[in-house]
Amino acid sequence: MAVRATGLQTHIWNNNVKSIALLALYPVLIIAIVWFCTAIIGMQIYSANNWNTAGFFANNIIGEYWPLIITGVGGWFAIAYLFHTKMIRSMANSHPVTRKEEPELYNLVENLCIAEGMTMPRLEIIESHARNAFASGIDEKSFCVTVTRGLLQALSKDEVEGVLAHELTHIQNRDVRLLIITIIFTGMLGFAAQVMWRNVRYGLYVPRGNNKKGGGGLMILMMIMLVLWIGYFATLFTRFALSRRREYMADAGAIQMTKNPDAMMRALMRISGKDQIPKIPADINMMCIENHVPFMGLFATHPPIEQRIKALSETTNTPIPDLPQLTPLSAPAAPKKEQFSPWDHNRTNWTTRERFKRRRTQNPWIKTNSKIL
Repeated sequence: MAVRATGLQTHIWNNNVKSIALLALYPVLIIAIVWFCTAIIGMQIYSANNWNTAGFFANNIIGEYWPLIITGVGGWFAIAYLFHTKMIRSMANSHPVTRKEEPELYNLVENLCIAEGMTMPRLEIIESHARNAFASGIDEKSFCVTVTRGLLQALSKDEVEGVLAHELTHIQNRDVRLLIITIIFTGMLGFAAQVMWRNVRYGLYVPRGNNKKGGGGLMILMMIMLVLWIGYFATLFTRFALSRRREYMADAGAIQMTKNPDAMMRALMRISGKDQIPKIPADINMMCIENHVPFMGLFATHPPIEQRIKALSETTNTPIPDLPQLTPLSAPAAPKKEQFSPWDHNRTNWTTRERFKRRRTQNPWIKTNSKIL
């Protein structure tokens, strides 16, 4: 236990240091990108073929306007910091739930938080058949755990507890704070690169005739766009590396909380291949307990789920379990109105009946006839 506590505190300290370092380095990266973009413009203005003249021009611009650049970066971060909770909720299409609405879910999270001496985060649910969950937030007031309806329907109580412990470990380790910071600044570069790309596309379709200046201007836009995309992918790879490492730590932390490696492995097995939430941005998928993508290596935000299960089995000396039939934690819920389209023929009286059932108080441990997996 002492070794575990020491390792956990070291990991939290490292994440706090990384958060501070990222807050300092990202503005420096922004200034470097602005410098290169300004130098490219200087080469065009002075028709210079070397970096000395262009660099002198860029140094003058940066020296004069760097307070404005830092203010812009700080303003972007401040807006994201103040409104990130609402933005995440909007992108994930989630909604808050109360203890009265989801008593068993609340009890599971509350018991884990009491055992760990943590402040209980807010709970939200995504009305989707996908099986996934994620933690978000920057401080104690904004920490939140979001789960999908499909996860509550498909997993047993101890499996859901393992998933919740995994997400609480992300909060405890301050992984979510580090990830939110990287998302904010990566989003800034991605937004600038997309704006520049739209300008380049517009320039390609606008006829310029024999206007050499027009062609030179388009070349400047393309070079600036290239610099922005390089910076964007550099920060993106940093995010991927941080995300892959944190999943192993969260899996280990979940077992430390629940003392049930078997349930954690079963939860990962049930989630595998059924984790994709429709119409969810990549930034939200990256925060989820599982994010299956067809790419590997630098492009993978999560380690393969098979490797995570194998690691849990080996480190806890627990055999990889089978998947028994089970009683789900949550009764099926009807999809929200906005999830239906006018051409959806499944919008029948079933929806009305399910919504009526949800208004009644039910025992969530009553066995259902739904076949899981």
